[in-house]
Amino acid sequence: MLGVSERAAASTTSVFLGSEPRGLTLIKRDYYEVLGVERHADGTVLKKTYRKLALEYHPDRNPDNPEAEAKFKEVSEAYAVLSDSEKRARYDQFGHAGLGGPGGGQPDFGDMGGFSDIFSDLFGDIFGGAGRAGGRRTRGERGADLRYNLEIDLMDVLKGAEPTIKIPKMRGCDPCGSSGAAPGSEPELCSRCEGMGQIAFQQGFFRVNRTCDQCGGAGQIIRDHCKTCRGAGRIESEQTLQVRVPAGVDEGARLRLAGEGEAGIAGGPAGDLYVVIRLSPHPLFERDGGDLYTEVPVPFVQAALGASIEAPTLEGRIELSLPEGTQSGKVLRLRGKGLPPLQPRLDPARLEKMRGDLFVRIFVEVPTRLTARQRELLEEFAEESGQNVSPEHKSFVEKLKDFFD
Repeated sequence: MLGVSERAAASTTSVFLGSEPRGLTLIKRDYYEVLGVERHADGTVLKKTYRKLALEYHPDRNPDNPEAEAKFKEVSEAYAVLSDSEKRARYDQFGHAGLGGPGGGQPDFGDMGGFSDIFSDLFGDIFGGAGRAGGRRTRGERGADLRYNLEIDLMDVLKGAEPTIKIPKMRGCDPCGSSGAAPGSEPELCSRCEGMGQIAFQQGFFRVNRTCDQCGGAGQIIRDHCKTCRGAGRIESEQTLQVRVPAGVDEGARLRLAGEGEAGIAGGPAGDLYVVIRLSPHPLFERDGGDLYTEVPVPFVQAALGASIEAPTLEGRIELSLPEGTQSGKVLRLRGKGLPPLQPRLDPARLEKMRGDLFVRIFVEVPTRLTARQRELLEEFAEESGQNVSPEHKSFVEKLKDFFD
């Protein structure tokens, strides 16, 4: 019995190339059949197969061949859908109807930029024309992404923070509007490549494009350079930014500030700024997710008799009741005194209720120097307790040896 996706595939088994015969309905072939791959093929297999077919049917290698052009469009359309996980899932479940209605209407490629952008990602500018409108450059090169290491402390993790940082970067030149041409002038279209930025030449049966040596691939020539940026369209600068660090942020987290990287070249879009969080060591606390750990020294007399002691928290000191006979290493748990989870969309009141815990480990201090009177009192305590403190008294380890011998 065929499943839903298999039934959809079985009903789309033929395609008419060229003009559609009158009185017949155009039926699209199954996209997996078009690329010649299995339905479980991964992205690597899809890309490799598409690259091979696109090279075979590309119009530049098959001039005046409408059949090859139609096949090129067909494999490009198939790859555009199957390389997108969301569209592929819809196609697997509903077939072509899940993309554009019954009969296999044109799928909605959303912001994928059409087949040309996909082909450009795979092949770059080998054949030329990708990323252009009418054969000419429509945008410049995207600016570089930047990274900034921001050091914060546990209080910033607890409450969140909005520190101000300074970023050295290339920004667009204001006098020339990032064009590189002097104010009042405009870049000229390169006469050699006619604005394409590349020159095509024939090598055997390949038609290959190379960067125009006259304009350097820009497609334009600046005769009168801007004096501020000297024709680069960008200048070095230092920008001051305020970064919002959410409460509960983790060590190594990356905060992306879109468009705050370096300015693009020739009017291209700016890159992004990635702020990487580094947590500075705390003198009292260690972090484990939302929980905090600390150690409090307690005199052995207080541990033996019980006492009220002070323990540190991120928000100040707190009193703890130490029970009588507390042993060294005992851990006391203070609920809700840790750190909040990383939930930027929740209000502070809800985050407060979701905080982790603070674990206080008790460390019993034994005095290292005793006065004569203190020693006398301890010896009396030992005698009263029936404890032998003479030098000849066997150690615990020695007792163990005697037991197993």
